[in-house]
Amino acid sequence: MKATEFDERFDAGEDMSAHVDWTKERRLNVEAKRVNVDFPTWVVAGLDRQAQKLGITRQALIKMWIAERLE
Repeated sequence: MKATEFDERFDAGEDMSAHVDWTKERRLNVEAKRVNVDFPTWVVAGLDRQAQKLGITRQALIKMWIAERLE
């Protein structure tokens, strides 16, 4: 099947999962890359308070806030 036919059938709402080799599936631009950032103590304390209010880790809060700003 050509890509154009695949796209047309997919856009029409057809279930195309039988035509996909899921063993070669990969997500683009989601591999982790470590970044170190130094914050003043008062910023870390504020991050910890906000993270605790939301019931998440400091790292999860920072990731969430940065992702929101980048959208």
